[in-house]
Amino acid sequence: MIEYLVLLSCAGFLAFLIPGRHRNYAAIAGWILIVLTLFALLPEYFAENNFLYPLIAALSVPFLVITVKYLLAGDERAICLSRAAAVAFLIYAPFGFTQVPLFAWLGNQLISLVVGQVMWILDALNFAVSLTCMNPLTERVIDPAACGDLLRDTITRNGFSVQIILGCTGIQSIAILLGVAAAVPTTLRQKIYAFLIIAPTIYILNLLRNVFVIMAYTDQWFPYYPDIAGNGELGYESFFWAHNVIAEMLALVILVIIAYWLFTLIPRLGKFADDLYQLYTGEIRKAFGKGK
Repeated sequence: MIEYLVLLSCAGFLAFLIPGRHRNYAAIAGWILIVLTLFALLPEYFAENNFLYPLIAALSVPFLVITVKYLLAGDERAICLSRAAAVAFLIYAPFGFTQVPLFAWLGNQLISLVVGQVMWILDALNFAVSLTCMNPLTERVIDPAACGDLLRDTITRNGFSVQIILGCTGIQSIAILLGVAAAVPTTLRQKIYAFLIIAPTIYILNLLRNVFVIMAYTDQWFPYYPDIAGNGELGYESFFWAHNVIAEMLALVILVIIAYWLFTLIPRLGKFADDLYQLYTGEIRKAFGKGK
């Protein structure tokens, strides 16, 4: 169900890129479906004790109301924001939609590439692990000799396993930031530099993030506060602190730094970000009776 919501949202935003009177309504459909996707994912996030994304889901509701209001009004700020989302989907789609065989193949190739490079880094650090696969039905690790045609995407040590999925490749963050860079008109030089700032930086840092999470979880670096971080699974606390807290916070800091870098490269993008801030905070102040 979730994949279909994302696919429909993508269709809405791609329709937005086609000139015509329908554009803003297509963007509205895209935003609504994104918010529905966030709420559909809540059970998964709660199962992982991941509280960042449920918070994002809650904040997405007022965001959606304000965005729809300004898209209906033809506001240029909301249109540029929708363009950013559309470009992000255009970049992500060839890897993310497993319903299409070619796209599923591309996504698996990206996962395999990341797995191979993570394994190389772990080997360079003399951190011995084994590579195997996960049974898609039982979600249990399979003996490497029995993997057959299954994707070898699961790294194991000390009885603890981490599966590298598409979300571990950094493609979402790369797509989002490239979409942000495309929100306003830019020169060819700015486009090239923006790509070089975003894609290689996020990709390399994401490899290091995966290495950190694997080492911290499989060697149980953070077995703390099971009442908060545990989910009933043996050793999950170390994964929670490494993946859901430390890695997420560092990723947020890095994204802010990259965004500032982009604003320096593309001054118009910084003005656009400030305009968006004024739009949404202004609407929130009005909602609480503190603005005009």
